[in-house]
Amino acid sequence: MITRDTITSKQRSKLKSLASTMQPIGQIGKGGVTDNLLKMLSDALEARELIKINILPNSEDDAVNLAENVADLLDAIPVAVIGRKAIFYRRSSRENFAHLEV
Repeated sequence: MITRDTITSKQRSKLKSLASTMQPIGQIGKGGVTDNLLKMLSDALEARELIKINILPNSEDDAVNLAENVADLLDAIPVAVIGRKAIFYRRSSRENFAHLEV
């Protein structure tokens, strides 16, 4: 199992390539990070393991800091921040689930 401290550049590259064709599932704007947003992102990570979100220009913090904070709150791995898009990975705890091969 990969963690924030043990993710290799090869694993990060694989996750980035998987996320390249994904559409963002949410966005963070001037309202910042709310409990509802965190719940929605956590549910999405549990269902998909890999998600992408938009960070709008009017958000209160820069994209990298915001992605790090959200990853901490979600107990997820911040895979990458590319421009104003952030990619997160968290292994699903569900049994009998086709987990991503990383």
